[in-house]
Amino acid sequence: ADEALARRRRAGERVLSMASGEIGLPVLPALRDRLAAAAGENAYGSVAGSPVLRNAVAGYWERRGLAVDPGLVVAGPGSKSLLFALLLAIGGDVIVPVPSWVSYAAQARLAGARPVPVPILPGQGGVPDPDRLREAVADARAAGQNPRAVVVTVPDNPTGTVASAATVRRLAAAARELDLVIVSDEIYGDLVYAGSDPAVSPALHAPERTVVTTGLTKNLALGGWRTGVARLPDSAPGRALHTRLVAVASQIWSSPPAPVQTAAAYAFGEPPEVVERVAASRRLHEKVVRAVAARFTAVGAELAPVAATCYLYPDFEPLREHLAAAHGVHDGDGLAALFSERYGVGVLPASAFGEPGRPLRIRAATSHFYGGTAERQTEALEAADPLALPWIRESVDRVGEVLADLAGARAPAALAPHP
Repeated sequence: ADEALARRRRAGERVLSMASGEIGLPVLPALRDRLAAAAGENAYGSVAGSPVLRNAVAGYWERRGLAVDPGLVVAGPGSKSLLFALLLAIGGDVIVPVPSWVSYAAQARLAGARPVPVPILPGQGGVPDPDRLREAVADARAAGQNPRAVVVTVPDNPTGTVASAATVRRLAAAARELDLVIVSDEIYGDLVYAGSDPAVSPALHAPERTVVTTGLTKNLALGGWRTGVARLPDSAPGRALHTRLVAVASQIWSSPPAPVQTAAAYAFGEPPEVVERVAASRRLHEKVVRAVAARFTAVGAELAPVAATCYLYPDFEPLREHLAAAHGVHDGDGLAALFSERYGVGVLPASAFGEPGRPLRIRAATSHFYGGTAERQTEALEAADPLALPWIRESVDRVGEVLADLAGARAPAALAPHP
């Protein structure tokens, strides 16, 4: 989607990317310097990652109430690679929430498994409804399937919401009852907004069967560095899974990139400049997301309050009759096409996240609003009011204009100009 918009931008068209979740922020200078200094580290290393990195990651999780033996930490070239390797190592079919990140079901199929979809509870993205999980597993097993894992996302992509502590606790109880491994993707865990309920890891309630993954892609905007880590359970099944995971990893990526591991170890150690950068990113996401969310709700779209990340998942069901009559749009695919073709705004339809039927939902991301250069992005991070910056104000106002035209409404008032 972003590549198509880039071609249109080069052709001189006015476009706005809200499809990709890649965070448009610069590399923290202290991390850049450490990566450069480590460039000469070119030897193969441990499949599971260097002892320095695994110790730093263990400290990171311990500070979050999830103490772990560094020997049960596995690093890889991105949490996405680790998630796929985990599905291979666990085996069997996979429960996935609906909606959920696009790769879970795809990776299950690539691993030769069947994804078993289970809807979320309203406003609690990333975690399947525990009651319907039990029903789905019973039905799947009765049909000869073999569900052995459930993947959850806390906080969630695509909805930007956080499942409640009670729902996570019920999910953990159901997984224990059904003998499922929980794979908890917590890559957005550091991006929960101030004042929102904290994200609770299933590992607190089912420690013997929960694998936790995270990385630096989102909290520090280091998508190109491809660094992810997994925390395996300290139990007999967990240690056996660790052995299988390392065996899979040894045949796929051999060892994570050594220079990146050195810089990542520094980041997971959370020195003050790293903590400050993550906090600044979190504040920036919250201010911009809330402004964009107000544009969606102003035209009648329904939107659960976003509690984390840079994602919104608006539902245009209240506008169904108007969208059909005015634009010939009847589902999320048609709505995403309208956003792109008529307005030059890239978004993703609900179908990309496994939603069945014809929901009028899309996912939109604000992660490309922060500026096209490192200088502008840094200014956005440091601004007391990032919405006053002209390039951010222009993007937010453009969303309002597009939505007003789409809904046949008067455009909401533009953000006040920067004095």
